[in-house]
Amino acid sequence: MSALRCSRSTAFTNRRRPVPVSATNGADPRASAGTGVTVTGADVDYNGSPAGYTSDPQEAITYIEAHDNETLFDALAYKLPQDTSRSDRRRSQVVGLSTVALGQGLPFFHAGGELLRSKSLDRNSYDSGDWFNRVFWDGTDNGFGAGLPREDDNGAAWPIIGPILANTSIDPAGADIEWTNVRFNDLLRIRRSSPLFRLGTAAAIQQRLSFANGGPDQIPGLIVMRISDKVGPDLDRDAKSLVIIFNGSDTGQSISLADTVKGQFKLHKVQQTSEDEVVLQSKFTQKTGTFFVPALTTAVFVEHQPGPPVRGQ
Repeated sequence: MSALRCSRSTAFTNRRRPVPVSATNGADPRASAGTGVTVTGADVDYNGSPAGYTSDPQEAITYIEAHDNETLFDALAYKLPQDTSRSDRRRSQVVGLSTVALGQGLPFFHAGGELLRSKSLDRNSYDSGDWFNRVFWDGTDNGFGAGLPREDDNGAAWPIIGPILANTSIDPAGADIEWTNVRFNDLLRIRRSSPLFRLGTAAAIQQRLSFANGGPDQIPGLIVMRISDKVGPDLDRDAKSLVIIFNGSDTGQSISLADTVKGQFKLHKVQQTSEDEVVLQSKFTQKTGTFFVPALTTAVFVEHQPGPPVRGQ
């Protein structure tokens, strides 16, 4: 469960809750911790409270940014290396948003996250007015570099904030905003395409959802989430199972899953037709059961059932 606490991925792992837990936020689902010990969501500490807090998925509101604290874009502006390219920044944004879009429970998206929204690193914009709280719905700007945020909540960080806001290479172009918005809508289409992303009970989640890449030998920066349709009622007429791989590292990663050898896994149709040329490099090697996902990419693999495909996958 500590897979994303290394490398470039640390830019968003300490937001709200550990990312793997945000797949359910349930008290009972189990996963292998970095030590190799199996823990429940309730065993994971979040600032002195259990990260898993409910037995009902509809009570789990998952998010990676909200009105409190910095926006996701601003958190990345703080935490990514200052020479990170605009392309890698927008990819990091999408990987972060994907942990919410493809998780169980009710996803909550902060207004403008799909547009790389910035409040110029303001950590509490409640009294900051429209100048810092603007959302450019037309995608012409994202609000970064509007000025130093209010001193009362941000003044202690001004020596850090000032140089970051002065770094014009962080400020996205309109094309970056549009690209991120399209990728976000791809994620919504993927979520909608299968009821396996919307399991309605804790029992179904416990039965069908699991994480690979756990324990002390886990690959840093990689979350591997599996959802099965081989148990219980057939929820998805097209898919036997899904393998969702979140690669928050700055290198391509491969992982082999023994029970997928000779499987029929293909990249989700939405991603097969994506204009994102990087995600198209994701692949499954049937002979070895090996999945490869490029850097800063979330890839969804579908193990198809026989018969005519269901539209959308």
